[in-house]
Amino acid sequence: MSAKRTLLAFVISTILFAACGKLIPTDGRIDIIPLPGKVTSNEGHFVLKSSTKIIPTFEAEGMQNALAFWNDVMLDVLGQELIVEPGAKSQSGNITIVQDGTLGAEAYRLKIDKSGMQIAASTAGGAFYAFQTLRQMLPTAAFTEAGGRIEIPACEIEDAPHFEYRGFMFDMGRHIFSVQEVKDMIDILAMHKINKFHWHLTEDQGWRIEIKKYPKLTEVGAWRDSKVLGWGDVKPDGQRYGGYYTRKDVKEIVEYAKERFIEIVPEVDIPGHSQAAVASYPEFLACDPENKHEVWLWQGVSPDVINVANPKAVQFAKDVIDELTEMFPFGYIHLGGDECPTSKWERNSDCQALLKEIGSTNYRDLQIHFYKQLKEHIAQKPADKQRKLIFWNEVLHGNTEPLGTDIAIMAWIGADRAAEVAASRGMTTILSPQIPYYINRRQSNLPTEPRSQGHGTETVEAVYNYIPMKGVAEKLQKQYLGVQANFWTEWVEDAST
Repeated sequence: MSAKRTLLAFVISTILFAACGKLIPTDGRIDIIPLPGKVTSNEGHFVLKSSTKIIPTFEAEGMQNALAFWNDVMLDVLGQELIVEPGAKSQSGNITIVQDGTLGAEAYRLKIDKSGMQIAASTAGGAFYAFQTLRQMLPTAAFTEAGGRIEIPACEIEDAPHFEYRGFMFDMGRHIFSVQEVKDMIDILAMHKINKFHWHLTEDQGWRIEIKKYPKLTEVGAWRDSKVLGWGDVKPDGQRYGGYYTRKDVKEIVEYAKERFIEIVPEVDIPGHSQAAVASYPEFLACDPENKHEVWLWQGVSPDVINVANPKAVQFAKDVIDELTEMFPFGYIHLGGDECPTSKWERNSDCQALLKEIGSTNYRDLQIHFYKQLKEHIAQKPADKQRKLIFWNEVLHGNTEPLGTDIAIMAWIGADRAAEVAASRGMTTILSPQIPYYINRRQSNLPTEPRSQGHGTETVEAVYNYIPMKGVAEKLQKQYLGVQANFWTEWVEDAST
């Protein structure tokens, strides 16, 4: 071969190698969290490359979001998006999405062999979760090395969620996180096929969402005079701290979640855990407006609750719900209901009179009466503005003012028993047991653990091994909507901690 022909061959082979790119091999492992219902490993692998096409054979609401997610991954690992050819004839080497009406709304089947990949789903949501599984199957090196071809192990996977509601709660009341940090959390939830983001937006220690009708909630209630929250030997530090989400922020986060098939459940915790709100409008929210009220600087439970006997306080709650309904186009609103002291109601003449009027001697019934008025307000709205209310399980403690069965109970304290009580009364229930689902707690009792709540019982192993509905009678199981993990931020001041 002449020197000229040798040089030409070298140039051509170099171009071809550059076009194909480095091959990143699979290690053959299929490690997916949560573990799919059925995984069958087969011999061989599929090679994903820039020439691979995505062929969706049916249209469905949200399909563009599912495809956009996968192409964002492709930008990371291949440096370019894959070509999407809807309805094209299936051919070797591509990713084909087919519709199977026998599968549930979030279920999918995934088949991978050397000739290509096929995703079967009945909805775009199923396709999205198949793509989430595929993302976890990519070799780690695909995200750290420049490569033009990626091996994915041959397998067949069938998966469907056990529960309709799979939630995660993020507490913004104690410490607030940026819009980008909230988006990052939503991405993590989507990767793990969590479909509900419970956004805890208000607390004694801060009100975090803009309500146009009540501007002092963010002018006053969103700020406090300490970043650290006092507890034990930890004292408030005097640092001005706070912040809130504007309407624009909320709209951005809502759209981001919708694109990832996640519904947001906003929580405004009333009438307890409401000192930030009371400090903003003490003239009608406080049981003792003559006294000084400020956003709380401590952990724990404040006794400064909303005066539920004041008609202006009831109207305040209705107005807040109206604005939440406009901002969050989803099915649920959470109104808290946990840890609501009654001591100030017991010393307030209007609350005493209202308790007598409703025919009760249990001050807890004032809280239930308050919620009934809010439920009736929601019931009068047009169908597209209807929302189902969620409460923590303390609302089961009223005597004479039952809230009805058209609510959901989030069971956290004595969770298994509380959920069973709610289900037996005809309510839907969500299991959120503080042990082991309060994942802000210590992972062990080692002295190297950061300061936090809990006793080192909420380990990954404990969370994964918890069996929801264990021992629950079959006739009650249909009332169990799902499960939720919670992340409270008393000790978590920013994303780095």
